[in-house]
Amino acid sequence: MNRALLLAIFIIQGLVGGPTVSAHDSRPLFINITETSEQTVMVSWKTPPAVDLDNAPRIALSGCDGSGQIPTQQRLTGSLIYSCKTGLSENSLIIDYPLFNPAISSLVRIVFDDGQTRSIILDPGRTEWRIPAPETFASVIKDYFALGAEHIFGGIDHLLFLAGLLYIAGTLRRILITVTGFTLAHSITLFLVALDVIRVSVPAVETVIALSIVMLACEVARNDRTTLTWRRPLLVACGFGLVHGAGFAAALTETGLPQTEKISALLFFNLGVEAGQVLIIAVVFTGLWAVSRLYRSLPRAYENRQLRLVFSYALGIVSSFWFVERFTMAFV
Repeated sequence: MNRALLLAIFIIQGLVGGPTVSAHDSRPLFINITETSEQTVMVSWKTPPAVDLDNAPRIALSGCDGSGQIPTQQRLTGSLIYSCKTGLSENSLIIDYPLFNPAISSLVRIVFDDGQTRSIILDPGRTEWRIPAPETFASVIKDYFALGAEHIFGGIDHLLFLAGLLYIAGTLRRILITVTGFTLAHSITLFLVALDVIRVSVPAVETVIALSIVMLACEVARNDRTTLTWRRPLLVACGFGLVHGAGFAAALTETGLPQTEKISALLFFNLGVEAGQVLIIAVVFTGLWAVSRLYRSLPRAYENRQLRLVFSYALGIVSSFWFVERFTMAFV
């Protein structure tokens, strides 16, 4: 038991690179660009607390006239007004850190004068970005599908919940049924919350997501095949899938939805999430198939008590940390 616990802790530290575990990366630099008329643009920004005041970014629009608008001192938050004679499209957003690049992403949200919105996440190394024209249906498909896939790959908590479900489901048939239930459930709340049909507390949702992983870790550790979770993993997948869908919607709300293509954006964001899940499951099964072909011991490995405890401890330690952290932030 003790060896399994120590091995689980070693795996966790190796994966996360240190004692501090977080479900998501640091908050991004948020930049909001609003086209108030054909020639007037307001640029506002909010820098995350991790960035020092001395290294506060300088935000500018090249190709637009912002004379007299540059602040005399560094500010972590602020706004500027520009005159863009040729319109906002095709001008460039400049992000300049005076001391060093702190390696944080930038979340840029654009509101065009016709009501359309567009959001994009810029990589930490991206300090210049050419502003595109207002979105079309084709661009919505591309951008929001990629955003959905990116969210599932970057959402470690969702992936760990999926891993726990896959372990408990066990067989291919049960896995397909369970994942289908999870997909249908989180799709429902994704649409309802994103379209503001129902409202949820994001901190509470994030806390319950962590709790769902803790529950799966306990079930794997106990290995009591008579419980409802082991006998009917589909019910657990559907129940907690509703909560995970609200979490997906919260992430999408931070990015924003286009005013003219809301349903399309939601649909392809969800398809991106599903494509990411399918790819992950395919990779897992390919790896398991390779192990079974090489060692012919996959069934014994699955039933191995030591490996099961390592997996459940690793799952439980990480998710318990998230639960305490999120509960404290949400309710204390």
